[in-house]
Amino acid sequence: MNGALSGSPAPALWRTRAAKPGQIMAALDLGTNNCRLLIARQGAGGYQVIDAFSRIVRLGEGVSQSGRLSPEAMDRTVEALKICSAKMERRGVSLARAVATEACRRAENCGGFVDRVREEAGIALDIISSGEEADLAFKGCTPLLDRNVAQAIVFDIGGGSTELGWLRLKPGRPPHMVAWHSMPFGVVSLTEEFGAEAAEGDNPMAFYRRMVDKVAAELDPFRRAIGAGRLISEGAVQMLGTSGTVTTLAGIQLGLARYERSLVDGSFLRFGDVERISSDLARRDCRGRATLPCIGVERADLVLSGCAILSAICRIWPVGTLRVADRGVREGILMSLMTGTAPDNVYGTVDGDDAEMDETNNPALSRARDEPAPHSTADLIAAGDF
Repeated sequence: MNGALSGSPAPALWRTRAAKPGQIMAALDLGTNNCRLLIARQGAGGYQVIDAFSRIVRLGEGVSQSGRLSPEAMDRTVEALKICSAKMERRGVSLARAVATEACRRAENCGGFVDRVREEAGIALDIISSGEEADLAFKGCTPLLDRNVAQAIVFDIGGGSTELGWLRLKPGRPPHMVAWHSMPFGVVSLTEEFGAEAAEGDNPMAFYRRMVDKVAAELDPFRRAIGAGRLISEGAVQMLGTSGTVTTLAGIQLGLARYERSLVDGSFLRFGDVERISSDLARRDCRGRATLPCIGVERADLVLSGCAILSAICRIWPVGTLRVADRGVREGILMSLMTGTAPDNVYGTVDGDDAEMDETNNPALSRARDEPAPHSTADLIAAGDF
């Protein structure tokens, strides 16, 4: 489902809803591939992360082909969500939001899965549109943008979709989202279409280039719509990316023996390094990729499709350098909880009361929304300040 990004409530409403100093907040992002949780304490000028969880669950495995969540994928995911629920209870979370993205947008049996999650894990999933997903991801990343560069291309490579934004920046003002685009390719769906590695007898680089070409063709309408070529040639455009793909490549480029967020978040990748690392990975099979630090067995079959999406983005918009963000939807959720700008349902109790959530209420998150329509691609969607 696509549409204009949601606006902000009136300032008076912000004051009544915003998290109180010392209040414990939680943000849960259930994607096609990963389940991620952040728990933070609200402070006077921001929040402090006090706990986190991340697990590859592959909820969307097979959805692009069958249109349904598999029993095995649902089992894996529910077990991970039970861990998240226990962490939130142990930490005393009193204000929280849990969102689900592309796999749940596409799956025809998602309603039953949402009910099961509520019953077994005590978590009410909010299935958000691709537009809100982009909004949250980009809000979580924008502190890394250089406010002295007037334009920015921001993207988030997910498991089932990839969100891109065209932003305008002015010193002293929040970024303005001029347009966004949701592409129905992510690391899981692209791998399911092409495979994890070249077939026997197929040239590995030819196999990889076919993936890149497919993604580039899908992105071309957005390229034409925003018309950034002249601004890029003038050096007036920056690029910021968030995803396991860009953080993994940054870790490899930095030569890390094991992944370290503090070193990766905010680092830079040159496009030449993206191509060099991607070409090296394309020439390896899954077993060879798994031996590399920052990849491992769990990412070995998906990392090449992520590289293909990233390479296509770099080809279409030759900015030259990419800033790496190890942040996104969860941070965007925390910011909305902190300012009181999350949707109305987040502030009610899980029993459906309209009263504002207080610190004694069950933190089992927002009431699930009605299941949205199946995903479709947006070419150019106007949006307000965010």
